This record gives sequence, structure tokens and C-alpha cells, in this order.
Amino acid sequence: MLKGKALKFGDTIGVVAPASPTTEEKVRLAQEQLEALGFKVKMGKSCYGRHGYLSGKDAYRAEDMNQMFQDPSVDGIMCLRGGYGTPKILNLLDYDLIHSNPKVFIGYSDITAIHTAINQKSGLITIHGPMAASDLAGGIDSFSKESLLKAIMESVPMGDIENPKGVEVQCFFEGKAQGQMIGGNLALIAATMGTPYEIDTKGKILFLEDIGEEPYRVDRMLTQLALAGKLEDAAGIVLGDWNDCEPENPEESLSLMEVFEEIILPYQKPTVLNYKIGHCTPKITVPIGAAAVLDADQKKLIITEAAVC
Repeated sequence: MLKGKALKFGDTIGVVAPASPTTEEKVRLAQEQLEALGFKVKMGKSCYGRHGYLSGKDAYRAEDMNQMFQDPSVDGIMCLRGGYGTPKILNLLDYDLIHSNPKVFIGYSDITAIHTAINQKSGLITIHGPMAASDLAGGIDSFSKESLLKAIMESVPMGDIENPKGVEVQCFFEGKAQGQMIGGNLALIAATMGTPYEIDTKGKILFLEDIGEEPYRVDRMLTQLALAGKLEDAAGIVLGDWNDCEPENPEESLSLMEVFEEIILPYQKPTVLNYKIGHCTPKITVPIGAAAVLDADQKKLIITEAAVC
């Protein structure tokens, strides 16, 4: 796998908005907070765009992404926010260009579709981590900041991934697995099934998270992955944060845990629960495409390959 160069303070981070827009105030605050971290910032044109629920038309957003990878003055790229829209530009991204200009690329949520596409079509390790408007604009907590900077600034493996203090990782099914870390937001992984950008889980450690989904919708999406062979193919599974995924009417619903028990447990894959990866604060940054070991017995996820060079 290709790697972007390790960032250092004073490097330039380009910010792009490949999905939904935000306010000009949030854009300003995002730039200020990135600068406060010690980086120079180049705001992409998509950060100021708006086309209904998108930050500009598809070609406009894709062009901004391609230009940021091509621009030699930009050392790394961070997404402004998620929302909706990245699947609409997957066929417009220049994967050969990205392959020839590997850079740190950071985001999560709707950005999952881009992570999967770049990982599989450009062969580049990307970063599942905080975004400029969603996480930095309001001030980032020290745990999340340290996790992010460790991933993007240190050309050594991240090693043991630790939860915030007081939050326990749980063993869901015992065993040990090793393989590339892949995954992200469940809804986006499900949305790209049957497309050229469908996730490849074979022999890999699949991590999943989501937000604001009723258990029956999580059930539907996990069932889709199961029917497509994605759970069977995976070497191990990491279940991250499931913010606001409890049933509105518990008496008429399965719990989220029951959904996991009925769909994931039968595959008897090494599986852990409750890593703070996803739509949560604090949040853990993890590299997508890097080699990792999952030791479910010891409730440990260990990144064994550096995300940057």
C-alpha cells in the first residue's frame, strides 16, 4: 500500500467538501482551528459551494478533490464534513492521479465511500479521523487531537489502539485475526454494494460504525453485507461507536445488541465491541488499509503498520 508523507507542523493541509455544505462561519472556524494546531491551510473552492444539500455540483466537488491531490503545495487533505454526496463523485475522481500523488487524506462518516474507493483503486492508506468543520471548528478535545496527530505525523505504527479512560472494550467473540484495517460507516458501505466501489473484506479486519439508525435499519444493512459474503470473508470485526442507534419504541424493536448477536455472532469471527471510532467525542483515529492485529481475547486492536512514511 502507498502512504502519504508524515505531516509536520508548518505543512499545508488542503480542506475539501466532497459531501454536504456548512456555514461560512463554520468554514472560518475550521480554518482557524487547523492553523491553531500548527498547520498552514488551503481552503478548497468546494468549502464555499452549495447546491441544495451538496457543497456544489458533482463535477465541481470532484474537481476540487483532484486538484488538491495534484497541487504540489498541499501536503495533506482533510474533509470539511460528511453529510451526503460522496458516492455521487466516485466515478469522477482520478484514481491514477491520486496513486501518483499519495497524500494523507482524512475524514469519516460519508467520507467512507471515498476511503474505500481510494484504498482499492489507488492503493493508498487513508485516515479515518476528525474533520475540519464537524470536529475542529468547535475545538477538538485533547484525546482526539493526540490520536489524530499520532496517525498523521509519526511514521511508525500506531500500536495498541486505546479507548478513552473509563470506556471498556468488550470481547464479542473470541479469537485472533490479522489483516488490513478496512471499513467505516455502515450506511456508506451498504450503499456501494453492487458497484465498482464495493468493499473487499477478504482476509481483512472490518470496522463498522454509524449514527442515528434504528436497529431495524442496522439489521437491514448488516444483512446486506452478510448476504454479499462480506462478513464471512472478513478475518475479524471491530464494532465502533453507534451514536443514537437505540430504538425509539424499545417494546416493538430488537435492541442493537440483539441485532449484532443474530447477524454477526453466527460467523464466529474474532469480534470486539465499543471502540470509540465514529460519530463520538472523544474519537479514535485509525488508518484504513494499514496492517493490524485483532486480539479479541485480550480486547486489543493493534496497528502494526505505519499510516504515513
